[in-house]
This record gives sequence, structure tokens and C-alpha cells, in this order.
Amino acid sequence: MSRLLISLIIGLVIGVAISVILGWGPFKVVYENNPASSLDDQYKADYTIMIASGFLVDGDALAAVERLRILEVTNVPEHVRELTEQYITLSRDIEDIRRLVSLYEGLTGEPTP
Repeated sequence: MSRLLISLIIGLVIGVAISVILGWGPFKVVYENNPASSLDDQYKADYTIMIASGFLVDGDALAAVERLRILEVTNVPEHVRELTEQYITLSRDIEDIRRLVSLYEGLTGEPTP
């Protein structure tokens, strides 16, 4: 019985060691050149809020549009408006909502509906 247990433990240790070496070595996963449009919706929203925060600092609407184009949305102001309405509906952080409203107003020149 003890011989079987020792063999199992040795086999387990060898198996784990081989899998760690192979997993961190030749078979490791490498993510390269993933487009921002492949992000999950929550991360796209976070990115949009970061752009809105940057817009509050520099006030450059053209730069904000260019930064949001990497999300591959067809209509940037519409994307910002929809996200703003979603955040209002879900009662998200008021500062994030204010940032999004400011970005929308800066992009369109009109207040949010």
C-alpha cells in the first residue's frame, strides 16, 4: 500500500513539473495585436470613461473622437450618448455620468437629451 502511495506522489510531482515547464515554456499563451474592438462591453465603457476624463483635461473633441474610433463604433457621439443613458439608468457613479455628459456635449455642441 505504501509503495503504491509513494508511486502516486512521485508521478504527481513529475506530472506537475512537466506541465509547468511546458506551460511556461514552449506552449505558453501569447496575446498579440488584439484590436480594442474585441474588448468586452464593460471594458469598452471603462475606456470611454477614461477618454471622457481626458477630454475634461484637454478639451480636445477631435482627439477624443480619434481615441474612441479604435473601438470601431460607427457613430461616436451616439455611442457616448447610449453609454451615458445606460449609466443613468443603472445609477452608476455620478462622476462617470458627468464625464460622459461633458464628452457628449463637447462632441455635439448640444446638451444630452
